[in-house]
Amino acid sequence: MNDDRNESGKSSEFEKMRLGESFDRNNPEITEIRTKAEALLIAINTSTSDKSRVLFDQLFDHLGEGSIVRPPFQCEFGKTISIGDRSFLNSGVIMLDNADIRIGNHVMIGPGTHFYTPTHSLDYRERRNWQAYSQPIVVEDDVWIGGNVCICQGVKIGARSVIAAGSVVTEDVPCDTLVGGTPAKKIRQLEFEDKGEMPL
Repeated sequence: MNDDRNESGKSSEFEKMRLGESFDRNNPEITEIRTKAEALLIAINTSTSDKSRVLFDQLFDHLGEGSIVRPPFQCEFGKTISIGDRSFLNSGVIMLDNADIRIGNHVMIGPGTHFYTPTHSLDYRERRNWQAYSQPIVVEDDVWIGGNVCICQGVKIGARSVIAAGSVVTEDVPCDTLVGGTPAKKIRQLEFEDKGEMPL
């Protein structure tokens, strides 16, 4: 995570947001980052594929070697998103990235998958102020996520696991596990003769 503290050493409003603390959503820094992301997303979603890589490099905190993100793609900030090497995100992925979203290496993400790092209070009085509280999402190496999956805030998906299409993931998924359903539940353990590095 980048250090977004201000000159006084205190966390900036953007850093508070990433840490899941109460923050000022109208803060100028947050507005500037959001506005820049909006402009990049317009360019990405209307550009040819040979130009989109350069734009994604500007949008994300990190986009690994050989990774591909198919437009249309939507997020709010971009700089809270990190994607490892040789991962593939199919079209229509949406990331509400108030907190960090970290995608590992060799990850496959199906079309229409949504990542939600923010949530809101059950108290309607707090919701009137549109206050959000965020937790990061982590997807470890070699995970396969089917199409139209929803991954909720604070979830960690362990290495080599598979998420069935249409699932809603509300809890952590252990490594080497097939899950599915709404909410997603364990279907079975995945067994591999060799959990070491796989050939390309």
